[in-house]
Amino acid sequence: MNKIAYLQCPTGISGDMCLGALVSVGVPVEYLVEQLNGLGIEQEYRLRAEFVHRQTQQATKVHVDLLHDHHHHHEHDHHHGRHLPEIEEMIVQGNLPKQAEAWSLAVFRRLAVAEGAVHGIAPEKVHFHEVGAVDAIVDIVGTCLGLDWLGIDSNREGLPLLYCSAFPTGGGTVQAAHGRMAVPVPAVLKLWEMRGCPVYSNGIDRELVTPTGAAIATTLVQDFGSPPPITIKQVGLGAGSLDLPIPNILRLWFGESESLQTDNSDLGEYSPNLETITVLETQIDDLNPQVFGYVFEALFAAGAVDVFTQPIGMKKSRLGILLTVICHPEKLSSCEAVLFRETSTLGIRRTTQQRSVLQREMQKVETIYGTISIKIAWTGKASEKVITNVQPEYEDCAELARQNNIPWREIHRLALESWYLQNQN
Repeated sequence: MNKIAYLQCPTGISGDMCLGALVSVGVPVEYLVEQLNGLGIEQEYRLRAEFVHRQTQQATKVHVDLLHDHHHHHEHDHHHGRHLPEIEEMIVQGNLPKQAEAWSLAVFRRLAVAEGAVHGIAPEKVHFHEVGAVDAIVDIVGTCLGLDWLGIDSNREGLPLLYCSAFPTGGGTVQAAHGRMAVPVPAVLKLWEMRGCPVYSNGIDRELVTPTGAAIATTLVQDFGSPPPITIKQVGLGAGSLDLPIPNILRLWFGESESLQTDNSDLGEYSPNLETITVLETQIDDLNPQVFGYVFEALFAAGAVDVFTQPIGMKKSRLGILLTVICHPEKLSSCEAVLFRETSTLGIRRTTQQRSVLQREMQKVETIYGTISIKIAWTGKASEKVITNVQPEYEDCAELARQNNIPWREIHRLALESWYLQNQN
């Protein structure tokens, strides 16, 4: 079982809404304060949580109250905010839990890259002032601490198993340090662009997604859209500050999932990784069979993982072809477009399935005739790999067989032989 979470953001997302949702689901405020104080900012803020009502619904609001101790400010010149290297330094020295530290650094780095891109400056030169440096630090590091405290599992890249709905765009304008800006503000648009986020308008013309909220989500979330398969254990409700036509609440669904296996699953060394794939199917009985060669190529170019046909009998005793395409969900629309464009089909069925995949990598071997790529598949953790399949690449073997006028099978055998000689320890 994996612990996973889903952020449902009907009214957007901000750093304090993330904190509110996490505290609501059980992360102790004392724990957050104790860890955050390792960053050396205890003189600059107070953290408190309270229950508030948004449209008659109760939710948790976390306040980051900034303390204006002016003497302290001028000493460090904090009016001008802090730069990324200074914040990174604080986080690294802060003695945080490993995951929380890595996630916090990643979020700040992404926020600085986006702000830098907007202003045409290097990420290191970005001033965190409009977000309020302390505010941003508490929101971002606090959220990462909370996710880590909940024990949400990680994937192979070290990202939490965190998912998120599409974002409402918001609208109107907002007052910023340098005057009024259109919503979504430039940094938020840049973050959406960097990650390719799905967005929609819910008709509310306010700032719904803040740069801090967008940076947290676009850095830590695995996937945007509908909820993944999840057994809900707890729901956290984090309140925002705006009064909106619908309750301004970020909802954190926290629970377990079986279908999202990660590397650290405890099913023993033979647990392969599960991934979600889409299967497209259509049957065709009125197309020149010559076209299928072209359709296959076009589908692979559009990102299909595999394509195959089967002969079938259809109505009026017609012979037809069942064409099946397997692709990752994000390639669905491009594969479908190829089918509609290149074949006579009027409808395509789609199903989503789980497939278990072995981990794999390419290695190269030298033979007397030249170099050949070999695909290795294995199970188990990286430390104690159990190799289950070794396959020389078809094209490489064919190329060398043609050049040297030797049977393909002979080249294939030589490639395997060299690989086993290299790896017999």
